[in-house]
Order: sequence, then structure tokens, then C-alpha cells
Amino acid sequence: MNTSVRNSGRLLAAALRALLVLTVVCGVLYPLAVTGVAQVLFPGKANGSEVTSDGEVVGSDLIGQTYRLPPEKGDEAAADETPKADLRWFQPRPSNGLGVNSVNTQYSLILSGATNRSGDNAELIGWVKEAKAAAVADNSTADHRVEPSDVPADAVTSSGSGLDPHISPAYAELQIHRVAEKNALDVRRVEKLVADHTDGRILGFIGEPRVNVLRLNIALKELIQK
Repeated sequence: MNTSVRNSGRLLAAALRALLVLTVVCGVLYPLAVTGVAQVLFPGKANGSEVTSDGEVVGSDLIGQTYRLPPEKGDEAAADETPKADLRWFQPRPSNGLGVNSVNTQYSLILSGATNRSGDNAELIGWVKEAKAAAVADNSTADHRVEPSDVPADAVTSSGSGLDPHISPAYAELQIHRVAEKNALDVRRVEKLVADHTDGRILGFIGEPRVNVLRLNIALKELIQK
């Protein structure tokens, strides 16, 4: 009986020592080491890839955000609807599938995701057609007509997360004439702005060319203020 108790005691003590050592190594030393390395080698990414404008943090390179008009005062019906896009700014990819997302209208981190509908789903096809028609109407100006064939796929569909911070150069170019008109800017200046903020493929062959909408709109704001 005494031997059994002593053996149980030794096993319990060994287990407690193992728990203490693993807690210190895995719960303290390892996180501190990883955090330290990240802060030294990749401080921006380690801190959320924050983007600043006028000395204030306005977002992240990794998370898209909307550019919408506030509901009109006194309009209770409008307050319950998804706010309309503020067409002075470059618009991101649709969230949660297509253009309008009644659940996650402000890209809240509580919810993200795509529609999970198949490509031949009738509802999805209807949404895409509506989003394409809206893209044509929104981006056509007095001296520039957008054709349905000009609308790229990322203008009417979301990414897998619905929070994509980038758009394709084709979608950015689609919006140039509208942004120039809304802000009384020369089209060529806006074209150069888009070109300057178009990132190529990583290492020249990974991924696709892309435009970060937040950084592009910050640059647009600076151009307007000049």
C-alpha cells in the first residue's frame, strides 16, 4: 500500500513538473521569442499592417472597408437599408458576394465569408446581373460610357472572406472616369494615381497585379486637397 502511494506521488510530482516546464516553455518563452522576432524583422505586419493618414490609423493593408454615404437625416426607411456607395471614392470588391450585404455592412470582423452558392445558383446569377448593371450605371459619365463587357469579375463578386482589401487593375481603371468627374479632376491625373498604386506580382510570378483600395483612396484624398 505504501509503495502504491509513493509511486502515485512520484507520478503526480513528475506530471506537475512537466506541466510547469511546458507552461513556461510553450506559454511564455516561445510566444515571447516569436513576438520578439516578429517585432524586429516584421514590425509592420506584426502590428496588424496598420495604415495611417494625417497621423491617425485609418485601417489595415489586410482588411477591406466600405466607402458609403451616411443615411439621410430624418429618413427612417433609409436608416434600415444598406447605405449607398459614396461614388467620389474608389469602391472595393463587394462584401459577402455581391454589392449589398445587409448583415455585415461595415466589414465588421464579427462576420466574414462568401455566399457559398454554386456558380449556377439562380439567386447568385441574379445578384451578379444586378451588380453588373449597377457597375455600368455608376461608372458611366457624360463623356465615357461603360459597356457590360468592360466590367471585370471582381466588380460583381467577393473574395472568399468578403474582406478583400484589393481590387484588380481592371476594376480600378473602370472607376477612373467616375472618380475624376465626381472630384473635378483631370482623367489623366487619376489614371496616373491608379498606375502608381498598382502592385505587380510577388517576385514577378506569384499572384496577380492588384490595387489596395485604402491606400489608393488616401492618395486620392491628398490629390484632391492639393
